[in-house]
Amino acid sequence: MSISGSMYAGISGLTVHSQAMSVIGNNLANSSTIGYKSATTQFEDVFYSTVSTANGLNQVGHGATVATIYQDFSQGSYEASTSDTAVAIGGNGFFMVNNPTTGDRYYTRAGNFEFDQYGYLVDAHGYQVQGWKAASTTSSNGVVQTQGALTSLQLTSYQSPPSATSSVYLSVNLDKSDDDNNNDAADPFFSVFNDWNGLDETPIGDTQYAYQTTMTVYDEAGSAHELTVYFDKVEDDAVTSQAGGYQVWEYVVTCDPSDDGRIIDGQNLNTTSAAGLLMTGTLTFNSSGILQGMTAFTLASTATGDLHDLTNWTPSEFSEDGYPVFTANFSGSPNASTTSAASALNIELNLGIKNEGTGWATGVASNAAAIGNTFSSLTTFDQVDLQAGASTAYDSASSTYDQSQDGYATGYLQSIEVDRDGVVSGQYSNGQILDLFVLALADFNNPQGLILEGGNLYSEGTESGSARVGRANTSSFGSIAANTLEQSNVDMSTEMVRLITTQRGYSANAKVITTADAMLQEAINLKR
Repeated sequence: MSISGSMYAGISGLTVHSQAMSVIGNNLANSSTIGYKSATTQFEDVFYSTVSTANGLNQVGHGATVATIYQDFSQGSYEASTSDTAVAIGGNGFFMVNNPTTGDRYYTRAGNFEFDQYGYLVDAHGYQVQGWKAASTTSSNGVVQTQGALTSLQLTSYQSPPSATSSVYLSVNLDKSDDDNNNDAADPFFSVFNDWNGLDETPIGDTQYAYQTTMTVYDEAGSAHELTVYFDKVEDDAVTSQAGGYQVWEYVVTCDPSDDGRIIDGQNLNTTSAAGLLMTGTLTFNSSGILQGMTAFTLASTATGDLHDLTNWTPSEFSEDGYPVFTANFSGSPNASTTSAASALNIELNLGIKNEGTGWATGVASNAAAIGNTFSSLTTFDQVDLQAGASTAYDSASSTYDQSQDGYATGYLQSIEVDRDGVVSGQYSNGQILDLFVLALADFNNPQGLILEGGNLYSEGTESGSARVGRANTSSFGSIAANTLEQSNVDMSTEMVRLITTQRGYSANAKVITTADAMLQEAINLKR
């Protein structure tokens, strides 16, 4: 190689070190950029010339060039965020965003998302985050299902629709030592029922029952209604002589008479003394206070005449879960006033005992009036299943152990949560948590082939291969961290070392050029 050749080799060294310095500078400039992945410059030597030496032929190189700029896709550190929609990926994968104007798709590790004014979940550029709508059902293993194709995630409503109460659970203890506060000799099991008068301002007096408990239930429009259950012990002499040590308590399920929207036999219930009476029946306990059986009666669809008459009250129907049901028709909807009506919104009563069979046991009374004062007529379910937390009749003060119902009023979105599987759910003011979306992730066989677009964005390239799309925590995809942002993976100390070595490399190559120049000058001076 000539002296001038060594100068050109030095120039190539200056060039590659200049490019390396640019990469280092870019890394340092993005050391605080969310989701940024650092790069390193990798050099390679260029072609060689064959020269003759005393030992034969050998080769001399002609400098260096940049072989590749390698992207480091290793995990960046996490930074906590107060934003509910700030998310980071732990492991492989990229978030997917679409430019709403051009339709172009990009991939990013920067999860600084927000909802825009149209309800779209977008990145800092306004590009729409991609995913699926969450289905209302989950799989048997609890995984939230998706519905439809991959789409831009948009929050179309900030409200949670109401849901009518369909189940009431009540666990009480009824004091074994209590007295019979209300005794109707003809119908001792329905004394409280008979004394109820829905036309009075106070339908039942405080001294006419032993215990009552109230809970709030909801109709289909989300309106709240009070549901009260009254209990009273049955100690009629005729009954106790037959009961053989068993305790019997009567109960009545009621609502505010003015809320009763049922119409039966052309009569508005709220204009009768039966207004607010939804169900009546008995609970039978053994001498230890353990619930043994239950009867339940509701107004028959064929009821006529005096709707308060016990002959109009027939054994209730059962829910699919095996609990007796009643209906109040709070909204006054047509064809919804009896439990067998096509549009009825029935409410099951769970006192801790359910029917595992097909209905009432053989010999059940055709209506409540047929029971009279005969203990043996208290026919219960044909296959009793006592539940955990069932009501009791121990020798302790009457109290409510537990109560719940499954209805709720309309609610307003209060916060957003994202779980490890990328499921975005909304928490509403009515206490409901609804699954809204599932974030989509993409991965590539060769991430090094992605095209850097700037703005924390990558696009699919020929060498990257096609995107593989899936959900977090499945296949090779990483998990999602909520309220978190992935920081740049630039290591400052490493970059400083590279800065020094690159500077030294550049200086050395510059020295090659100045030295070669000095040698050329010496050669020129030989002419003098």
